[in-house]
Amino acid sequence: MSKPNKFGDSDLPVSFENTAIAFQHKSDQELLLSYLIFGLTKSPFLVKFLSRAAKFTLSIGLPVKPLIKATVFKQFCGGEKKKEYSKVIAQLGKASIGAILDYSVEGTKDEAGFEDTKNELLNIIEQSKSNPNIPCTCMKMTAIGSFELFEKITSKEFLSEDEQQEWNKIKNRLDAICKASYQADKPIYIDAEESWVQAAIDRLAEEMMLKYNKNKAIVFTTIQLYRWDRIDYFKRLIEQARSGSNKLGIKIVRGAYLEKERERARRLGYESPINPTKSATDGDYNKALELFINNIDVVEICVGTHNEYSCKLLVQYMAENKIANNHPHIYFSQLYGMSDNISFNLANAGYNVSKYLPFGPVESTLPYLARRAEENTAIAGQMSKELEIIVKERKRRKSAH
Repeated sequence: MSKPNKFGDSDLPVSFENTAIAFQHKSDQELLLSYLIFGLTKSPFLVKFLSRAAKFTLSIGLPVKPLIKATVFKQFCGGEKKKEYSKVIAQLGKASIGAILDYSVEGTKDEAGFEDTKNELLNIIEQSKSNPNIPCTCMKMTAIGSFELFEKITSKEFLSEDEQQEWNKIKNRLDAICKASYQADKPIYIDAEESWVQAAIDRLAEEMMLKYNKNKAIVFTTIQLYRWDRIDYFKRLIEQARSGSNKLGIKIVRGAYLEKERERARRLGYESPINPTKSATDGDYNKALELFINNIDVVEICVGTHNEYSCKLLVQYMAENKIANNHPHIYFSQLYGMSDNISFNLANAGYNVSKYLPFGPVESTLPYLARRAEENTAIAGQMSKELEIIVKERKRRKSAH
């Protein structure tokens, strides 16, 4: 298969340079707000400082919630409650973009919290039944069970009787979520997490895929391609799908815990599971796209990326293989509030596109927002690219007046 030599090739069926389409949903005031936010988040030091300051001021009761909600929360989250995020879902739907509701309340670590998260996920799945603008849902496995228990199982440690009972509860919660997804005919994406808990997550995800992915992929597992062992794992999953006559649901991302992974490997003295360079990760990501295209009959994919090259590569593969833009086995996905030049232009050209749409109380989603901001500043050039396309659109609008 050939590869695009440069971005913006005129022979590709879609361009990411059309800022009028990218920001059709934003007013001049909203565009200015995005410009200011991305300008601030260019600095990793400033992001860390502001994240800590926001957490501290909220914790001592200072009235900063309205400011946070009107700025960074508005940029990256759908709202606190259904009434708010429903408006965002409808707005995205007008542009033929689906919303993946992401209940982004982090830090619940007891049984009551795990049950609350399960029930919230079941509620989202129920909402999706009657709303075509919610094509699927997503979940984090350690939001329905103890991180420490996932770590212990990944390490193949012996479980006490109480721990085994706790593990069974986790399996029951997951099965209830996957069963509801199956009955609603709406896929559920299971997020990837840290490598020292991932094997236990993979095990449960594979069990659910085997149970529910008979005629189509309902349960999707996620592979982080910054791990050097994930291409081989992807190949093994494809072989299992072929031999078991079931569909493989896969979401591919580059990865969210790079610095944490490397630091832990250094501290504990084991080989880092992370590719040595970004180019190696990019190479593995693009290999995964080719693997998918060659196995599209048994694999359904969600391509989670803000990388223009990878998106264009898949677009080109689809064109070369005469695969329809809206093929049901292919979804492109980006985070809400980012890479609108990719999402809106792909959707405008007829591709299946979704946005990850976090929601929840401002105070509870703050850890999520802080983590996302720090991750994004670590991606070389990402904030500069966001600013670049916003500046381009603001200039276009001024010249049009």
